Amino acid sequence: MEEHPIVQHIPRLRRYARALAIDRYAADDLVQDTLERAWNKFHLWRPGSDLRAWLFSIMHNLFVNQIRSRRHQLEQATDDPPAVPVRGTQSDAIEIADLDRALGRLTVEHREVLLLVAVEQMSYSEVSLTLDIPMGTVMSRLARARERLRAMLDGSVAVVPLKVVK
Repeated sequence: MEEHPIVQHIPRLRRYARALAIDRYAADDLVQDTLERAWNKFHLWRPGSDLRAWLFSIMHNLFVNQIRSRRHQLEQATDDPPAVPVRGTQSDAIEIADLDRALGRLTVEHREVLLLVAVEQMSYSEVSLTLDIPMGTVMSRLARARERLRAMLDGSVAVVPLKVVK
């Protein structure tokens, strides 16, 4: 029996959800909801288009909806192990923990773009399609995310969260 094409993308969905949601249990729920929605709506996917981008779009939309329904930002770092593989030394583990904590302090918009480009290695156009934002917005969010992350890791700037104005 042949494997469904969605199955090969589950590890990437889990990794992205974990980095997005920070909390392991919320990430697992997000992946489950994404897979359920993708399975039920698979007839809407256009063969020949990028299945990975379609799945990540579903996850993004679900995540945004969850944030709106909870009425608060998910900016708390957890005591769970970081979403990034850890090398053997203690200083490496500390650096990874610092990176994980700094990622958690980025706004959701900045974290999404940074993770899709840096971790999932999506192109700017793929990220633009996935998040349904202009490519210029992808580039500016990525630049700001990298700048804020660098400043947090260097300890050179106190981080003040930006307000989202609608």
